[in-house]
Parts: sequence; structure tokens; C-alpha cells
Amino acid sequence: MPAGVPWPTYLKMFASSLLAMCAGAEVVHRYYQPDLTMPEIPPKPGELKTQLLGLEEIQHEPQISKQ
Repeated sequence: MPAGVPWPTYLKMFASSLLAMCAGAEVVHRYYQPDLTMPEIPPKPGELKTQLLGLEEIQHEPQISKQ
């Protein structure tokens, strides 16, 4: 008996938690509607919407220490 619970109760809880996880994933997937298409050619740097904007300017600025 896992965790001191009878097998039928354990299996019911396992099945209900698995069902709840799958239902939650489906709801989130339908709400956000992700683009799951895969391009044949990898995108060039800067074309992805997930890239941080202005990252290059921050990296090229000189570091000034305040000591």
C-alpha cells in the first residue's frame, strides 16, 4: 500500500489527478493557442519574437564600477 492508503483509493486518486492535469493542460493550450509549426529553415538572429530586444546595446555598453 503506497503511503498507507488502500490500492483502490490510491488508484482513484492517481487517475483523478492525471485527468485533472490533462484537462488543465488542454485548457491552457486552447487559451494561448501556441504556434506549433516548425520552419524548414532556422530563423536568422533577430527574427524570433522571443529574443530580448535591446540586448546587444546592453552588452556593448562599458561597465563602470562604483567603488
